[in-house]
Amino acid sequence: MTTPDPEGQLAEQLLRLTRRVHRIQKRHLQQRELGVTPAQSRLLRTLAHYGSPPRMADLAERLEVVPRAVTTLVDGLEASGRVRRVPDPTNRRVTRIELTDDGHRTLGELRRARRSAAEEILAPLSDEQRVLLGGLLDTLIDGEAVTRC
Repeated sequence: MTTPDPEGQLAEQLLRLTRRVHRIQKRHLQQRELGVTPAQSRLLRTLAHYGSPPRMADLAERLEVVPRAVTTLVDGLEASGRVRRVPDPTNRRVTRIELTDDGHRTLGELRRARRSAAEEILAPLSDEQRVLLGGLLDTLIDGEAVTRC
C-alpha cells in the first residue's frame, strides 16, 4: 500500500495548470493573428521594461537564454518591422535593440490577448478566490509570505 503524496499531487497540479495557461495564451495570441511566437512576445515585453534600448547581451541575460537565441528572435521581429537594431551612441561596436511604432502597437495587442486569456483562466473563480490566489501566487513567486492590502 502506498502512502498519499500531497506534494507530488500539488506539483502535478501546478504542471497541468502551467500547460493549460500556455495553451490558452497561445490560442488567444493566434486568434489575434499577430504572427508573433510566445518567445517573441516575451522578448517584446522584456524590451518594453527598459528605459533605453538594451544590448542583445542584456536581453539574453534578462531572458535567461543564450545570446544566439536572442539573435534569432530579434531577426524575426526585425523582419516583421517590430524592432530595429540601432548603433550605440557611445560605442560603435555595440548594437542596441529598440521597439518600433509597430512593435509598440503589437505590444498593446499582446497585452489585450494576455488579459483575455487570464479572464478565461480565472473565470471559474469568485472575486474572493482571485484575491486568495493572487496572495498565494505572490508567496510562491517571492518564496516568502507576502501580505496583500
